Formats: sequence, structure tokens, C-alpha cells
Amino acid sequence: MGKALIIGAGGVASVAIHKCVQNSEVFEEICIASRTKSKCDELKAKLDGGKTKITTAQVDANNVEELIALINEVKPDIVMNLALPYQDLTIMDACLATKTHYMDTANYEPEDTAKFEYKWQWEYRERFEKAGITALLGSGFDPGVTGVFSAYALKHHFDEIEYIDILDCNAGDHGYPFATNFNPEINIREVSANGRYWEKGEWVETKPMEIKRVYNFPEVGEKDMYLLYHEELESLAVNIPGLKRIRFFMTFGQSYLTHLKCLENVGMTSIEPIEFEGKQIIPLQFLKAVLPDPASLGPRTKGKTNIGCIFKGKKDGKDKTYYVYNVCDHEACYKEVGSQAVSYTTGVPAMIGAMMILQGHWNKPGVYNIEQFDPDPFMDALNKWGLPWQENFNPVPVDEYPSEEDTKKVLETELV
Repeated sequence: MGKALIIGAGGVASVAIHKCVQNSEVFEEICIASRTKSKCDELKAKLDGGKTKITTAQVDANNVEELIALINEVKPDIVMNLALPYQDLTIMDACLATKTHYMDTANYEPEDTAKFEYKWQWEYRERFEKAGITALLGSGFDPGVTGVFSAYALKHHFDEIEYIDILDCNAGDHGYPFATNFNPEINIREVSANGRYWEKGEWVETKPMEIKRVYNFPEVGEKDMYLLYHEELESLAVNIPGLKRIRFFMTFGQSYLTHLKCLENVGMTSIEPIEFEGKQIIPLQFLKAVLPDPASLGPRTKGKTNIGCIFKGKKDGKDKTYYVYNVCDHEACYKEVGSQAVSYTTGVPAMIGAMMILQGHWNKPGVYNIEQFDPDPFMDALNKWGLPWQENFNPVPVDEYPSEEDTKKVLETELV
């Protein structure tokens, strides 16, 4: 049916490539391209021999002319951007120049500023529309599946959604005192930034990790989670009508938080360049180099992830609450594709998003966030390709779940 040029050869790209090869009816041909061609060749050697034809190439994703030349040579139907978010705009420029569909998993982020905004990519809307090509933004899990969950909830369960809480729980244990499950640089920038949530038409800013909740996650149990800013809040606040509040929570263990605070205190999470032995280095990039590669965590990681959304709103004039989520097992993911669940939960939706465009379900010229398309074919594909979702029609809302302080008070009362 189609040919994909996949840019990137890290953990997420590896999962997406495995899934493209499994889905050879849609992905008849793929070209894997990265700055380090040997990584692409390793993936080709591992997966060659099936129905999908695999080629590899070397490319600098920061160089528009190199990207244009490669796209013209490969002639793909879609470019799957699974490189770093710093490179989104150069890849979009190359897709515009060659009139090729585009897809990514994370919004553009400037290297010199810790920003998570869609404004740079949304500015491409008119140009993509005129070129007659589709750009699908954020086809990972969060952003990605959480947006599809939101569109699905609105289509099938609500007349109006008033509140959304996105809950991202990773209960995996890799045995290290401190390591990140995806790109350390992106992860630490995300976690150490101020929190933000959208309420009553405006953004409310919080200090990093200021707001904490405890939640009992299905198949995982009780975990501490903290309010963060995450980019899908920006697009969902615009694209879900009638919304009064949207928040994002992520779970962290105490060991992770203690190490992170220590690293922050000594300046290792800074993105400001410093001079060391006559060279300019960025502390956070140096820290990334000494931390374990997320791709190496696969064989060590045990436990599960649970990522989903709790919605509150109105249906037929009555209040309604609805929770839709996916539970993913780290060891099962590693057995299937050689990656832990954090890469798996991003790589599978990347393949599905590209498939939606290649199959024509989501083929509409312009630049779109994932929740702007019909969620049904994507939801069906999640069940088929390894991320089955579950529903709860009577969940405990985040703010009604007993906090540690509440539990302590109850216990003290019972003892008296």
C-alpha cells in the first residue's frame, strides 16, 4: 500500500519499525534514516527477511537540503519523524518542499529554551494545506493516544466534556537508582520545568512538583503522581469545546525525585552553556551522556505502565464520569520487540498514525493535532496492534481519591 521514510533509530523508532514490519500489508517498504547509519543497518539486519522491503540511509535531520535530497531519492508516501523534537521544523520544511505527508510524536522544541508549544508547527497550517499534504502532530501516547481517547469520549460518551485529567503512571523497575525511561534530556527538561494546567480559559502556573496526588491505578496500585505541564494540554484546550479544566499528572518514585533535586542543586540539569577545559558544554547534555541509554533498560525493566484519561461532563443533561486507559507490561514488550513499555507505548501509535494517513482515514491537507480526526479507526487499531484499552464508567475522580493526609486522619480516628 505504501512506503515510509522513518527518521530516527532510537528506542521509539525501533518499536515503530518492528510494528511497520508486522504490518507489511500497509508498509510495503520502509527506509530507516539516521545520523548514525550503523544503527539503521542493525535494525535492518534484525528485521530483514519479511514481506516489508527495508533500506537504510544516513541523514542529518538538522539539514533541510540533505533531507530534501533523501526524500527525492526514496520517494516515500509519508515521512515518520521519530528523531528529536528539535528537528521537527527542518523535517517539516523538507516535506513541504517535496509535497510529502508528515507525522511526529512530539512538538517542536528549541534547543536553547525549555518550551513545549505548538505555535511554531501550527504556523505551517496554510502552507501544508496549499501543498495538499497532511501533517499529523503528536502521534505517540501522550501526546497521541490521550488525544484520541479525548475525541472518542466526546464522540461516544459525552455531549460536553468539562474536565479532563490525564494520568501517566510508570510502575516499571529497572534496578538503577536513577535513570530515565526515554531521552534523558527531554525527560529532565519536562520534569524540572514549572507545572501548568488550563482552567476557566487561562493557564495556571505551579512550581515544579508542587501539586501532588495519590491514585490507585488499575493493575498497578497506589502511586504518587505530580502535576506537570504536557504539550497535549495546549491542543486539547483548543480542540475540545466546553472544557473548563484540563490537567496532566505523572507518577514518580522518591528515589527519582531525590536524585533529580540533587542534580538540579549542583547545576547538572541546566541548559545554559558553560566553559569546561576550553570547550562550551551544556550540563544537561553531559548528564545525558553519563546516564544509562533508555534503550538499554529493556531487559532490566519489570512492572507495568498505566496511561489514560478521566473525563467528567454531561450526557443527556446528566453528570457523567468516564475513564479510558491502557495497561502495558514492560517484560511483554521486551519479549515482543526488544524495548521497554515507555518506548512501546510511543512507537505503536506512531505506526498507527502513519497507517491512518496511508489508508486515507486521516488524509486531509493541513497541520492537525491527533484529536482533530475521527478516533474510531485509531481506537480499533490500538486493540489490534498491542495497546488494548479498557473502560471504567464509575471511576474515582482524582480530587476525590483519599490523600495520604486524609488516610492518616481516618486511621487516627479509628484508633481513638
